[in-house]
Amino acid sequence: MPLAKVKIKISDFNFYYGQVKVIKGVSVEMLAKNVTSIIGPSGCGKSTLLRCFNRMNDLIPGARAEGRAEIEGVDILGPQVDVVELRKRVGMVFQKPNPFPKSIFDNVAYGLRVNDITDRLIIEKRVEQSLRSAALWDEVKDRLKDNALNLSGGQQQRLCVARALAVEPEILLMDEPASALDPIATARIEELIVELKKHYTIVIVTHNMQQAARISDHTAFLMQGELVEYGKTSDIFTKPRKKLTEDYITGRFG
Repeated sequence: MPLAKVKIKISDFNFYYGQVKVIKGVSVEMLAKNVTSIIGPSGCGKSTLLRCFNRMNDLIPGARAEGRAEIEGVDILGPQVDVVELRKRVGMVFQKPNPFPKSIFDNVAYGLRVNDITDRLIIEKRVEQSLRSAALWDEVKDRLKDNALNLSGGQQQRLCVARALAVEPEILLMDEPASALDPIATARIEELIVELKKHYTIVIVTHNMQQAARISDHTAFLMQGELVEYGKTSDIFTKPRKKLTEDYITGRFG
């Protein structure tokens, strides 16, 4: 098998909310078409780190980054970066399903229309493609005009995945995408993630150790904003190099 290429690389990366340093000197390389999990106790900086990859933190007053954050060798923190364009390349799915109070069709088509795609045939094709990719098409194809808020929680979350996929990103960020879902819906989301990595680079924040072990290729363990350990998920969970990692994974703290 050819070696996977590095898709995301951060070097000596620091992040601040005002005077408070929440990410401290993190360096890591994430591979293309892999699932990378970020694990660690609450408040350790997992979601902050994730949101750096599409500059969602820019929206928070007083937030600032130092160091380099590269996608395919381009520093996304640079002034020349078009943040709107970046967010097209780097999609995001949040912890709680957040469909718009519109039809199922219009939810998925939203990003296309915002990006000035007006051709009805293109939109219809992309909506179907995205819903198929999100394993939702067969469940909703006869009710595309229904309000998305009438879907179950698990269906809503898959709809949010479809909405993110519609603008054809390269990277999908997922912030605890199954934490608000029941076990059956969680299993569907996990199956979906494993399927999607054939085409996308996926970075997922999860507090669920078993989930990280099941679905990710690589795992980063954060503690108080510092990267304790990063490596193949199988290694992190069966033969961690650091005692702190072992203690966290075996449930001695956190």
